[in-house]
Amino acid sequence: MNIQKSQTKPFSAKVTIGLEKGYSGNPIDKSLVIRFIQNYQDHLIKDKNIMLSVSLSECTIIFSGQEEPHLNLNFINYPKFPLDETDLKSEIEIMTKSLMSEFKQNRVVIEYLDETIMFEETCQIDPRIKQNNSTQ
Repeated sequence: MNIQKSQTKPFSAKVTIGLEKGYSGNPIDKSLVIRFIQNYQDHLIKDKNIMLSVSLSECTIIFSGQEEPHLNLNFINYPKFPLDETDLKSEIEIMTKSLMSEFKQNRVVIEYLDETIMFEETCQIDPRIKQNNSTQ
């Protein structure tokens, strides 16, 4: 048996993106997100020779009155095609902004091992989320 071993430093990123356009309640089909990611990956390979693998899973965000289907996009520094961590974060963030624009997302969060960041178009909050509007 001739099994090769490759390794990289631990890296993990998780992008959580909603499956509704803005706060409209209009659903986004998961297949459209998958197709967008695949096209984006094809351009990364062609234009920058960057291989960016994504693991996709479904989840539901629950926040007060909000219950919204989401997708988790998980990234690692894949040992077969390793990238410098700075470049990897940059490419994930560019892809995230492209997804936000394409699917009309106001806010998206990226969780890294060392930080959590949020991209936000406006300070608007989903109207389904109950807020304390009292001024104390």
